[in-house]
Amino acid sequence: TATRAQPGPLGRAGRAGSAALATGGAASAKGPGRPGQLQDETLGVASVPSQWRGVQGIRGETKSCQTAGIATAEASAQARSHADAQVQTEAPVPVSTLPPSRLDTARLAAFLRRVEAMVIRELNKNWQSHAFDGFEVNWTEQQQTVSCLHTLCYPPAQGQGLHVTSISWNTTGSVVACAYGRLDDGDWSTLKSFVCAWNLDRRGLNPRQPSAVVEAPSAVLCLAFHPTQPSHIAGGLYSGEVLVWDMSRPEDPLLWRTGLTDDTHTDPVYQVVWLPEPRQSHRFQVLSVATDGKVLLWQGGGAGRLQLTEGFALVVQQLPRSTKLKKPPRGETEVGATAVAFSSFDPSLFVLGTEGGFPVKCSLAAEEAALTRMPSSVPLRAPAQFTFSPHGGPIYSVSCSPFHRNLFLSAGTDGHVHLYSMLQAQPLISLQLSYKYLFAVRWSPVRPLVFAAASGEGDVRLFDLQKSSQKPTISIKQTEDGSPVYCLEFNSQQTQLLAAGDAKGTVKVWQLSTEFTEQGPRETEDLDQLAAEVAT
Repeated sequence: TATRAQPGPLGRAGRAGSAALATGGAASAKGPGRPGQLQDETLGVASVPSQWRGVQGIRGETKSCQTAGIATAEASAQARSHADAQVQTEAPVPVSTLPPSRLDTARLAAFLRRVEAMVIRELNKNWQSHAFDGFEVNWTEQQQTVSCLHTLCYPPAQGQGLHVTSISWNTTGSVVACAYGRLDDGDWSTLKSFVCAWNLDRRGLNPRQPSAVVEAPSAVLCLAFHPTQPSHIAGGLYSGEVLVWDMSRPEDPLLWRTGLTDDTHTDPVYQVVWLPEPRQSHRFQVLSVATDGKVLLWQGGGAGRLQLTEGFALVVQQLPRSTKLKKPPRGETEVGATAVAFSSFDPSLFVLGTEGGFPVKCSLAAEEAALTRMPSSVPLRAPAQFTFSPHGGPIYSVSCSPFHRNLFLSAGTDGHVHLYSMLQAQPLISLQLSYKYLFAVRWSPVRPLVFAAASGEGDVRLFDLQKSSQKPTISIKQTEDGSPVYCLEFNSQQTQLLAAGDAKGTVKVWQLSTEFTEQGPRETEDLDQLAAEVAT
């Protein structure tokens, strides 16, 4: 409730009351002309809106906004993040508590009985299929790089300064043998030498101690393991002799030798090859070539002697004039043979490399007599059928393709490798692989377009014609000081292995990457096309 004065006298009474209050109440006394005292009066309720509350309400709203801004979702998210961390600390459910699966054996058995006849029928159909004839599963791991597996040597031979002049793998592919001799200038006919063999499958292989060592009376220039007898090996000497050893008999290894007769070569023997006898394929004879121009076939006989069965001679006057050849000096007629390679498709066809630098296609079936006065117990025949255009120097190595009957490679002192077709004199491809001599070239036994060459610069060049016909795919450093690599051979049984021998007297066995051992698509067709383009 509120007490208020009447509107009429309020102003006057108010002023009089103020005066009375100022004078101590004297103004409240009645008197003439003065109003009486104020009286209380009860009136109705009066409401006055509060401006303070309004102002406070506005402030409250502002404060409420600030409070809502502080209590943001971020603070709430932080609390949830903490809850996630707490969940992570809970122990996982043990695997053992998972319920094991249950098989419905009855339904499974019924299914197997229902499909049994169909599965057997399909298996029989696949068994009779020829889709995978000739396919061999390769269980070996993929090898991406070329690596050196073994470094083999014979210290006594190295102490004499002998070179590794030849390498051969035996028929099982587990034994590698090397010949020690000299290929540089000098008379090495009286220098004792060695043939060493290592069994790479033997436990505890000692790379400095061969499994077998044979002493030879002269420098050994070439080796060839027997095609079926794993321990028999033939060698050609600087003195002109041909010998056959049995490496499994360390006390008495010599089986046969030619001896020094009129039939023996008068010059160093640069290559020997085992050939099956024409009418007895299980028996083999040894063919030897030398720089005296003779190609001789030997057969093991009694008393440890190699008997001469057939002979051929290269004579300048009987060479086919398919290309221009240099005239022989001092009226010589014999042409020195330095290398030989036999065709994989025709057992009577072979190619000879010569000192004059030109390859010669020859045949064992030739019947024309050789025009030579060289002494021989059998009549010598002239084998030459075709002469190819020459290298710039003597040929050291030839190799016939295992995948094409008309293609062969040659390498020589001019640092070039020539790819020839049997059908034309000019080479299909001429590649300069080195600025020094090339001492050996070999086709890969598994890749139709891959070959390797041994360089006088101390490395082995691997060439893939499918990738490039101009430069090697890879160069393997054999010797640190650049000493020549004289020989190399692929392993036809363990096709990832390649052995190379050098002037330091060491043999290194390299493991090839799979790009050099796995045949690519259409590789044989590409080789056929290469040969066809040249022949046209």
